[in-house]
Amino acid sequence: MTLPPVLGRCPVCGGELVVTRLHCPACETGIDGHFRLGRFQRLAPDQLAFVEVFVKNRGIIKEVEAELGISYPTVRARLDDALRAMGFPAGGDDDPRPSPRQAQAQAREERRRILEDLREKRITAEEAARRLAERP
Repeated sequence: MTLPPVLGRCPVCGGELVVTRLHCPACETGIDGHFRLGRFQRLAPDQLAFVEVFVKNRGIIKEVEAELGISYPTVRARLDDALRAMGFPAGGDDDPRPSPRQAQAQAREERRRILEDLREKRITAEEAARRLAERP
């Protein structure tokens, strides 16, 4: 007998569902309680289908584009949507990690501040050298 997939969201309000009973068909053991569903159960069916294609293609966006017939921005948007649904930060403003370009700009700005502090004699040459050596 094929079992339908577990629903992760309430079909009425969209809220996250909670599992209250587990059952083993082999030995008829039942476990009652309140259990949280995994991150994948939080995904809508179309999001789960996308994640399956993404994983099958080992995260290679070009291959995901080709298989689904969608553009790079659409792949990124769908990935961000799935990440948010799973409770992870996604690309954009809610991603706490800076992009490589942002990280480089931040590093340049920090070096500029250190050199300015040295020029204005707010720090010693030794302190400036130490701070610059700590920078990536």
